[in-house]
Amino acid sequence: MPSSIPDNVRNALVIITDQHRTDTIGCLGNPHAHTPNLDALGNEGFAFTNCFTPTAICTPARASLLTGKIPLKHQVVANPEWNIAYQCDFAPGEWTYTQALRDAGYNVGLVGKYHVGLDSPAAHGMDDDSFEGAINPVAHPRYVKWLEDNGLPPVSAHDFQQGILPGGRPGHVIAARLNQPEEATFERFIADTAIEKMRAYAADWKDNGKPFSLDIHFFGPHLPYFLPDEYFDLIDPDVVELPPSFGDTLEGKPQVQSNYATYWSTSSFDVAQWKKLIACYWGYVAMIDFEIGRIMDAAKELGILDDTAVMFTADHGEFTGAHRMNDKGPAMYDDIYKIPFIAKIPGVSTVGTSDAFTSLLDVPATVMDIARLDPALIEDGRSIVDLTRGEDVPGWRDHIVCEFHGHHFPLQQRMLRTREFKLVVSHEGVNELYDLRHDPYEMNNCYRAPAYRDIRAQLSKQLYHELVARGDHAFAKWMLAMTDFDLPLGGSSKSDWDTVTDSGGGDSR
Repeated sequence: MPSSIPDNVRNALVIITDQHRTDTIGCLGNPHAHTPNLDALGNEGFAFTNCFTPTAICTPARASLLTGKIPLKHQVVANPEWNIAYQCDFAPGEWTYTQALRDAGYNVGLVGKYHVGLDSPAAHGMDDDSFEGAINPVAHPRYVKWLEDNGLPPVSAHDFQQGILPGGRPGHVIAARLNQPEEATFERFIADTAIEKMRAYAADWKDNGKPFSLDIHFFGPHLPYFLPDEYFDLIDPDVVELPPSFGDTLEGKPQVQSNYATYWSTSSFDVAQWKKLIACYWGYVAMIDFEIGRIMDAAKELGILDDTAVMFTADHGEFTGAHRMNDKGPAMYDDIYKIPFIAKIPGVSTVGTSDAFTSLLDVPATVMDIARLDPALIEDGRSIVDLTRGEDVPGWRDHIVCEFHGHHFPLQQRMLRTREFKLVVSHEGVNELYDLRHDPYEMNNCYRAPAYRDIRAQLSKQLYHELVARGDHAFAKWMLAMTDFDLPLGGSSKSDWDTVTDSGGGDSR
């Protein structure tokens, strides 16, 4: 049954950024952040400090947001860009919470980044003001026309910040200065489009009682950080502290992590350059925060904030120098798996924080709850409404399980994260175990340390049983054969032969 929510609260405004670290926001602990609007939301609402994405890749994470399912279930497991035979589209007839809202009489819309499969938001019951792709599509005809209609300069940039690849070749561009004012940026364009849509939905709510659910998805602060001077230089690099894991040697860890550092030229930047890149990243967050402020001011002007739950989160995080890497990718560190999550539900939320394990998958469950639809239809998420009251919710999860299926190349990884430990299992050869009590920044892989043998076995069994319960049979069976804990091999696949071979002590295949 839905939670107890005031009768007038029917609407949902969900603002999502892309590739957003939690340590870039003032109310989440950054004293140098310029995020007054997100801080106001956090200081007036409820912030979750242990929220995780189901997978740290854009398309599968966003597919999970729509379906309320882990990637293994919806099978959209990678981005379509640089695709190596991945599935990156929904199966026909895939259930989405947005279509359920539309069927229940809601106005449902998405403004901004979509980046889910090969269809459009309209296929899932949403009014479509979306734009495809991984980063700001600055050549999109609608944006180009918006610039022309408003007498704003076209996109161009200079002062490109990029590293050096092997052989002395120039690497990826990480940041650059836009030859545009802030009011000409794609972020302003998204905000203006969102405010226009919000005005239409608010009028339909006020005049006709038709509730709405509006998602506003910014493309940033996903790299590259293309910013006007005002935000490129907003943060003084001297106040930037390098990530605590910046000096990670990556010794004793999967080789792919070192390869990924090479791919992003991360070792070619010196300390001063890294501080400037991080300052630019924080500046990008500040620019988006400014646009969020404009959206919230418009919502206040429209008189809908007493009727509307507001949530802010991200699809996943970003390395930005942590563990000598950039972007996101083939690792399962908190830098890219932990995400910001702030909620303000009128008449429900207290002001505070919670370290309960929450998930991006809890967002659609919460919207369903607010709409008086059954949040249990979200298979792998739960409504956070009662958590925002500051209450202990019986049976709430005490750990989180995440998955990764590859980015640029196939790579299977599964992660169990508790308050004290993190276990990462991969088929490629090197598993990881981090003792978060003494190593919160995940620098030292103690998977092979004799002192952690019992802990490793306990966590391995827990992860194995979680994977079986999730239907992740192929990975569970691999893990069962390759991990040194005392469980019989048979029974982890969906084969009738297991009932025959179990008594023989093994798997006939």
